[in-house]
Amino acid sequence: MRLRNITPKSLFGRMLAIILVPIILVQIISVSIFYERHWDWVSRHMSKNLAKDLGLLIDELGNEPSKDQRALSAVRARQYFDIIFYWLDGGILKPNQSFKSKFRNFRTSLESRIKKPFYLSSIEDSTKFYVDIQLANGIVRMNIDNKRLFVPTGITFIIWSVGASVILFSIAIIFLRGQVRPILKLANAARQIGFGREVTDYNIEGATEVRIAGRAFQAMRHRINKQISERTSLLAGVSHDLKTPLTRMRLQLAMMSNIEDIKTEFENEIIELENMIDAYLDFARNDREEQMVDASLFKLLQQAAKSSDPDGRQIHISIPPENLPVFPIQVQSIRRALINLFTNAMRYAGKASAQIQIFDDHSEIIIDDNGPGIPRDKREEVVLPFTRLDNSRNNKTGGTGLGLSIAKNAVLNHGGELILEDSPLGGLRIRLLLPL
Repeated sequence: MRLRNITPKSLFGRMLAIILVPIILVQIISVSIFYERHWDWVSRHMSKNLAKDLGLLIDELGNEPSKDQRALSAVRARQYFDIIFYWLDGGILKPNQSFKSKFRNFRTSLESRIKKPFYLSSIEDSTKFYVDIQLANGIVRMNIDNKRLFVPTGITFIIWSVGASVILFSIAIIFLRGQVRPILKLANAARQIGFGREVTDYNIEGATEVRIAGRAFQAMRHRINKQISERTSLLAGVSHDLKTPLTRMRLQLAMMSNIEDIKTEFENEIIELENMIDAYLDFARNDREEQMVDASLFKLLQQAAKSSDPDGRQIHISIPPENLPVFPIQVQSIRRALINLFTNAMRYAGKASAQIQIFDDHSEIIIDDNGPGIPRDKREEVVLPFTRLDNSRNNKTGGTGLGLSIAKNAVLNHGGELILEDSPLGGLRIRLLLPL
């Protein structure tokens, strides 16, 4: 497994990992050192001391202690060593007795001190353990408290260490959320701009570097809006300047007489020029200044289909799924794009169909026709402005080569995508992907 596959993808996750991984490593190292060095040293030291105490008692008892000696040793064991002394008269230890691993150090110390057979075991449901030592005439059983051999502060140290790390990590999460929040707001504002939506609630905040990025984003947004506004004003002037001579030509033709054929030809040329100018202005306007409003895609689809096919005989619209959501879009821009696509379908095909599909993060409008379609190697080229294909989309059809370009720009302004594919009807399939 590669490291990149387990690395958090979000900034917040990575910052948490930067804090959490060192904390875990420090805890592992500190606990390891504590157990391997301190805990083991303390355990050996306590084992040696307890083995010396037991050895002293065994030396006092001797190999065959009398009843009086056993009674005296029991009193001293309880009084001086906090050990409860029992005597099992005539008892014999079983051979090959096993020992628990927690008694490893104590067993080693005891073997070197008393030189007699013995057995160690814990007492169930108790804080004590016992040691059986074989003597000549019986077994000495000594019940010993665990605190003589084991240090309870070790568990306390681990609990405190882990608890402190959890508290530190929780505080770090609180501070990290405050640092990441301005970055997320900036990213969301940039995303809204990418979708062509107006950003009104973004405020510059956060660390110095984030504030610098926020100011740069605000300046960039203002420059873009200013350029769009200036371009729109320029296009309005261009529209007026171009249409004024055409209007004069139309008036002059109306005043001419006895040359009907020439008048008709000139009028057709003027109409074509006006259509080209209108199409160019639609493309160049880009609709960036249109406000986003909540609207239904299905209603826009119906309106565009009715505008392109008033009789409703050539365009079939599938019934959309229930509870079709509304979301902010530029209504005029999307309507104009759909009308252009339906007009193209009516121009080059006999029938067309349209449907809407809703996904988790985007909606999709699918338009199919049974026309000649567009070759795959021409699909990237055909969405460029003023591009027309000679074979299937030629000058005789009266197109300006801007229909698909206008539709693509409208979709891109919403942060979406326009895709051309082969249609099941035999012609062209156009998919408009719009983020929700």
